[in-house]
Amino acid sequence: MSTFAKTISIKNKKAYFEYFLLEEFVAGIQLTGTEIKSIREGKASFVDSFCTFINGELFVRNLHISEYRLGTHYNHDPKRDRKLLLNARELRKLETKTREKGLTIIPFILFINEKGYAKLKISLAKGKHSYDKRETIKKKDVEREIERTKDY
Repeated sequence: MSTFAKTISIKNKKAYFEYFLLEEFVAGIQLTGTEIKSIREGKASFVDSFCTFINGELFVRNLHISEYRLGTHYNHDPKRDRKLLLNARELRKLETKTREKGLTIIPFILFINEKGYAKLKISLAKGKHSYDKRETIKKKDVEREIERTKDY
C-alpha cells in the first residue's frame, strides 16, 4: 500500500494528437526539493516541452514546473533543463534513433511512482501530417458515438 493517498499523473494531451508514439521509456528525473513539492500539488505543464541530448546526457526542456508557493529564496527556475535518468543502453538506443529522419523524443506523462519518486514517460515519436490528425479526430468521434449508443 502506498503512503501517498493521492496519485499524481500529469498528461501531455497534445502529444497523442501531434505525434505517432513509437516506443515508450520510463525515465527518472533529477529534481530539486521545491520542484517535487510542486509536482505533488499537480503544478506542471508540458506546453512546448521536448527532450534533447547534451554531451551524451538526455535533458527535458521547457517542462514548466511552477514555483512552490511556500518556497523561499531556494525556489527553482520554472523552465530549467532537467536531466533524465536512463541506463546507458537506453540512452545509446535513443540517441541513434533520433539521428534518423523525422524522429524525436517527447515527454507525455509525468507521474509519482509507489516509492514517491517522480518519473517521466518519454516516447520516441514521429510527427503526424494534417491528414493523419484528421483521421485521429474521425476515430475519436466514432468512438464517442459508439459510447453514446451503448448507454441507450
